[in-house]
Amino acid sequence: MDTERLKQWCRAYPGADEVVHPAPSNILVYSVGKKFFAYFKTSEPERWRFSLKVTPDRFVELTDMPGAKPARFMGRYHWVTIVDVRGLPDDYLRELVDWSYRKALGGLSRKRQAEILADADEAQRLRLAPIAPTKARPRLVTLPRRGHRADGRS
Repeated sequence: MDTERLKQWCRAYPGADEVVHPAPSNILVYSVGKKFFAYFKTSEPERWRFSLKVTPDRFVELTDMPGAKPARFMGRYHWVTIVDVRGLPDDYLRELVDWSYRKALGGLSRKRQAEILADADEAQRLRLAPIAPTKARPRLVTLPRRGHRADGRS
């Protein structure tokens, strides 16, 4: 898949917005409800490098492949940059973008999700079912050690 077809694919999602951020960012962003799901770099030397969010397993899988690397400043959030999109099979790339869109959609309120998917046909609604955000991990509570008192005496 070339970059033009990939841009068309990203634009075709229900509620998808395409916004160009000028210098210093120089990125073409695809978002749903102001949540990013993909972006292209628009300046040289990284022109048309494509970045998207993936699962932790896919992150490891993709970063082991030539032509893919952790996205700059976003790698810790499991964003991957694909240097040349023509190097990946179309179906695989569509699957990755679908998941990223679903993850971004899942970060919106249920009311907003329903508004966005209202115009989509049934097959599209099933394929693009939102992924619920993961719950935050509970905070670990540290207990004082036995045998020590608050006043410093043992």
